[in-house]
Amino acid sequence: MAAPESETVRVWPKILIAIAAAAVSFVLFINYCGLVYQCGCTWLWAGAADHCNIHSAGRHCPWCALSQTGQHLVLLSIIIPQLVVSFWPAAWFWPKRLFLTLLAFPIAGLIPAITLGLWTGYWN
Repeated sequence: MAAPESETVRVWPKILIAIAAAAVSFVLFINYCGLVYQCGCTWLWAGAADHCNIHSAGRHCPWCALSQTGQHLVLLSIIIPQLVVSFWPAAWFWPKRLFLTLLAFPIAGLIPAITLGLWTGYWN
């Protein structure tokens, strides 16, 4: 049985917010790396990891030192909480839902950032 039209119409803002939040995460992921680890990573269009400390002797940025699969898993660990917030069954107006979904990016990003930083001894 198909969902009533009103339910279908209400899900579209959630889908669009999820897509927008994932796009923001994809674009800002490398900047977040640079912010947390102060490793030299910057905007995708300004060199991304070209100036990251993984290209020099000494300590290496925990995110950039990961394999591509590892980096995708870190990104996924950020996007999944955004999806949860985006589709949370609350009667939020779309601006509040968008704000909370975008806010999930830096909050959820702290978990893998701190975990990998401590595990690799990056801040020692």
